[in-house]
Amino acid sequence: MPRMKHRFHGWSKRLSAVFCASCIFLSWPMTLLAQPKEWVISVSQFVLHPALDALLKGFKETLREKGFKVKYNIHIANGDEATNIDIAQRIQSERPDLVLAISTPSAQACLKNPRDLTMLFSAVTDPIAAGLVGSLAQPGSRVTGMTDMSPVGHQVALIRELQPGAKRIGVLYHAGESNSVSLVRVLEEECAKRGLEVVKKTVETKDGAAEAVAGLVGRCDALYVPTDNTVVVAMETVASICGKNHLPLYAADVESVPRGAIVSLAIDYHDMGRRTARMAERLLQGESPSTMPVESMADYRIHVNIRAAELMNVELPVSLLQSADVIYDSFPN
Repeated sequence: MPRMKHRFHGWSKRLSAVFCASCIFLSWPMTLLAQPKEWVISVSQFVLHPALDALLKGFKETLREKGFKVKYNIHIANGDEATNIDIAQRIQSERPDLVLAISTPSAQACLKNPRDLTMLFSAVTDPIAAGLVGSLAQPGSRVTGMTDMSPVGHQVALIRELQPGAKRIGVLYHAGESNSVSLVRVLEEECAKRGLEVVKKTVETKDGAAEAVAGLVGRCDALYVPTDNTVVVAMETVASICGKNHLPLYAADVESVPRGAIVSLAIDYHDMGRRTARMAERLLQGESPSTMPVESMADYRIHVNIRAAELMNVELPVSLLQSADVIYDSFPN
C-alpha cells in the first residue's frame, strides 16, 4: 500500500504539471488575439490653420473612440510646395496602411508619389478638377475621400441680406490652388445671378496678404475669403486691415469667424474629420476605395462675430443671431 500510494502521488504531480503547462500554452493565442493591431497612418497636411487642424483632431478622436490603435506619421508642409512634394515621397518609404491627405495640394502631391498606397483625402474642394478622381460616385482607383465644397450660393445670399446695397464683392485667393480657382468660378456664377460684380485679387504667399487686401480697399463693398490655404493662414492680418478700413469681411469657413470675419455659413471641419475617420475605418477593414463614393457634408453651421460686425459697420439682424450656432464678441489684436 505505501508503494502504491507513492506511485499515485507521483502521477498526480505529473498530471498537475501537464495540466498547468497546457493551460499556459492554450492561453498564448488568446493573449495574442487580445492585442489590437497597430495601424500606421501617414498624414500629409499642407498648412497649419484652425480648420484643417480641427479636421485632424476630429479624425484622430473618432478612430480612438472606435478602438483603433494607430501610429501617426504627421507631416506639415507649412504652405511650401517643394516641402509638400518631399513629404509625399517620404510617405512612400513609410509604407503606411493608409495615407490621409488633408487639403487639395497635399492630395495632389500624394497621388503622384505613393503610387501603390491607399489614399483618403479630406478638405478637398473639387476632387474632379484637382485630378484626384474621375467620378464622385465611382472614384475608380485607390483614392477616395471627402469634399469640402462651400455652399457659395447660400454664402452670397447671406452677404446680400446683410448688405442689400452692395454691388461689388472682393475675393482674395492664391491662383495656384485649384481648390480656390474652383471656388472663385462658383462665386462668379452666384454673384452674377444676383447682379453682383466680383473683384479678384490674387496672392502668392501669406506675407503678401496685407498688401493685397489694402489694394481692394475702396474697390469693393465686401470681401469674401474662400477656403484658400494661403489666405486663411493670414486671416488675422486680413481682418485687421478690413477692421481699420470698415470693409466687411466674410469667410467660407466657420473657424475664421473668431479670427475676424463677420459671419460664416459653412461646414464644421471637426465634424468633417469625424466623418473622414468613418471612411478610414471602412478602408482599414478592407473595403475598396475604387467603389467608395466621395462624400460631402450636408449640415452647415452659422458662426457670427458681433465685434467684427461693429467694426465693419454691418448691422446683424436678430433672426441671424437667433439662428447662429456660435456667437463671438472679440476681435484679433
